[in-house]
Amino acid sequence: MGAVKTKRMPRAVREQQMLDAAVEIFGRRGYMAASMDEIAELAGVSKPLVYLYLNSKEDLFTACIRREAKALVEAVRAGVDTGLPADRQLWDGLLAFFAHTAEHPHAWTVLHLQARTHGEPFAAEVAAMRAEIVAFVTQLIAVAAREAHRDPDLPEREVAGLAEALVGAAESLAAWTNTTEGVTARQAAATLMNFAWAGLGNLMAGRPWSPPEA
Repeated sequence: MGAVKTKRMPRAVREQQMLDAAVEIFGRRGYMAASMDEIAELAGVSKPLVYLYLNSKEDLFTACIRREAKALVEAVRAGVDTGLPADRQLWDGLLAFFAHTAEHPHAWTVLHLQARTHGEPFAAEVAAMRAEIVAFVTQLIAVAAREAHRDPDLPEREVAGLAEALVGAAESLAAWTNTTEGVTARQAAATLMNFAWAGLGNLMAGRPWSPPEA
């Protein structure tokens, strides 16, 4: 009798399977400690096939970063309805961010910790993702300010600084949330919303805090 023929899995599907395994291994063990043998075993393929599809450990890690960065940005964008009031837009964006990072903890570890600490090419990939999110948040704040005031006195640099601060706080809080038992994405989003909106809401209402004179 001849060998039983099995249906071949499409390359794109097989590659995603390998990336799924790689993200989990990189997230659990770290880039340096992760082995291609372990990734291949978890993916259910041979190590030579992983190399055939993704060339090297470095290229595999880069592919993981790019895929997970794109997924995170898309999740945040999809979570925001720009037709809603400013506070609701911010809430929805934060909730989408924390929900995605909670649902994909290994991916967040890869993006937030591993990629940033293992060389410039990897760090540059994450920096590009972060810049896109900051730009999106900057636009949200700027639009909200324009809608709140016919002639808003909110300088472009201040808007950009607020966006940077908000994204940085969200990143730190996501890292803490994913390692703290019992904290939900909704709770994390509410924590940051309470922290940030008191200030942003006053800005939108034309009541900025001013430092004392020297």
